[in-house]
Amino acid sequence: MNDIAEVVLIEDEDDVRLGCRQALELEGLRVVAYDRVESIPRALPRAGRFVVVSDIHLPGMDGMAFLRKLIECDADLPVILITGHGDVQTAVRAMRDGAYDFIQKPFQSHELVAVVKRALEKRTLALEVCRLRHQLAPRGDLESRIIGRSPAICELRELVQDLAPLPSDVLIHGETGTGKELIARCLHDLSGRNGPFVALNCGGLPETLFDSEIFGHEAGSFSGATKQRIGKIEYAQGGTLFLDEIESMPMAMQVKLLRVLQERVIERLGSNHSIPVDFRVIAATKADLLALAEEGKFRADLHFRLNIAVIELPPLRTRREDIPLLFETFVCQMALRLDRPMPSIRDATVSELLAHKWPGNVREVRNHAERYVLGLKRRADADSATGPVPLADSVSAFERVLIVEELRRQGGSLTRAADAMQVPKTTLFAKIRKHDICNHEFETPADASCTTK
Repeated sequence: MNDIAEVVLIEDEDDVRLGCRQALELEGLRVVAYDRVESIPRALPRAGRFVVVSDIHLPGMDGMAFLRKLIECDADLPVILITGHGDVQTAVRAMRDGAYDFIQKPFQSHELVAVVKRALEKRTLALEVCRLRHQLAPRGDLESRIIGRSPAICELRELVQDLAPLPSDVLIHGETGTGKELIARCLHDLSGRNGPFVALNCGGLPETLFDSEIFGHEAGSFSGATKQRIGKIEYAQGGTLFLDEIESMPMAMQVKLLRVLQERVIERLGSNHSIPVDFRVIAATKADLLALAEEGKFRADLHFRLNIAVIELPPLRTRREDIPLLFETFVCQMALRLDRPMPSIRDATVSELLAHKWPGNVREVRNHAERYVLGLKRRADADSATGPVPLADSVSAFERVLIVEELRRQGGSLTRAADAMQVPKTTLFAKIRKHDICNHEFETPADASCTTK
């Protein structure tokens, strides 16, 4: 079979086969046609982006037997059967056995084209679901957790990989919704530390409980302390303490945290016994800590103590080319979690995604994906509140997405991609340079390097 064929057609009647092939090719579909199953030169590939259209009555192996053979090898492959007047009941039984649809002779060309296009769309979505499931499976794979192919995300993954095994504390800076806790968990998981990942939201804890929560206390140390409590720092022994929204930590607590970071010992409330602790601190903030320090709202010495290894998370508006991949990944996740069918993501939907500013960053994309799977639309007033995106930015981001997706479909072949997009090869090459598209963005190997073409 031709590796780039989208339709495999098996029909023994010459006129019908020719008519079907011409109708499909006029619609821009790539077709390879045979007069019998045995004429197919080799086994059809698994996980290929194609559908099968087969007559039921064929010389040699008939369409029903061929259907069973195909379904055994690839249960998600759409198979469309062409039936005669008396074969409708047979075709209905075949659909129960896994056939996608059937067309009864005589039929109009547009009927065939419509069914094939729907089947091909279903096949594309099924392959995408499989790809995303495979991508999301390995917990330690950074590409499956820090999603994106933009240069900024490539650099972020490399930085996380480099910092993870080091003992240094880390400060993560980024807007709301950019994934600060995700990065912290990635650092912990790749650190090789055997202790737990302990998260503490500094903005959600009353100041009166802070000492007890972070340092622990002995029984009887204050009214209501009926038993000993292990604090967050001690509980993080051998692991990682994640301090989210550290800018909201009370000033008095900042002094105590600074001492612990410098000396790596704690004392529980009500105790004079010093306890050595081995833990790593990863702090996260959406604020400019240096500016807060200059205003007297954050301790400068604590800022300088934390400001050793810093990770800056890029807002989504600066890496718009990642939006379609993020959205389809979250749609797949939500469809699996909610046990809903994977909805189609059309070009018009992608255009709308690229035109939105996403002030809530990745978290907002995830929420929108869940609403999309549930069939709910984003509120118009929420969209309008974000303001318009310049047309040039939207067009540029959309063009980049289209080029990357076509290169991926064509296995990285510049020639085939240029032919499919109907542009000269030199023009496509210039656009690849213009958009700084990396090889790894469309290559199949997971270890493809980020080298600009």
